[in-house]
Amino acid sequence: MLFFRLLAFTGLRKSEALSLQWKDIDYVNKSVKIYRTLFFDARKHKVIVQTPKTASSEREIELDAKTISLLKSWRIDQRERLLTNGINSMTNEQFLFTQMKSNQLLITNRANDWLKWVYKKYPQKKITVHGFRHTHASLLFEAGASIKEVQNRLGHSNSKTTLDIYTHVTKKVKRDTAEKFAKFMDN
Repeated sequence: MLFFRLLAFTGLRKSEALSLQWKDIDYVNKSVKIYRTLFFDARKHKVIVQTPKTASSEREIELDAKTISLLKSWRIDQRERLLTNGINSMTNEQFLFTQMKSNQLLITNRANDWLKWVYKKYPQKKITVHGFRHTHASLLFEAGASIKEVQNRLGHSNSKTTLDIYTHVTKKVKRDTAEKFAKFMDN
């Protein structure tokens, strides 16, 4: 499912992914702009689109070619599905993920329901929806990304936040760095 690929390959929060509109996708530069988030107001029983909590959460994230290809396919598929329900989605204001029968915004808990369905259909080790973000950051560190790169990609306001959350990963990377250096010097 494209939604989970976006989370896994970008580190987006589910509320950020659910607030994406087609105008946020830059196919030429292979990136996505994040400057909205969703919030469910339980008192009003309404999904609200709002700006992120911090300015650093507004960011542009690069995408890989496969994700871009899947986004293009999803846009076509979404248009066809919505048109079947009499809804014209031929606008850049269209959200990427909506209810197919009404084109209304989804509450963020809907992502949890999707993940439960995936686990029911494909039993495997379970992670939470937010776990995709955590895994993305951990793998970035494993791949050699700097603290600053991960901080910017995740939209943290400062590197301390990134370090506080991912200290266990950075310690492993530091150990690996020492081993890499020793191997280099021994050659």
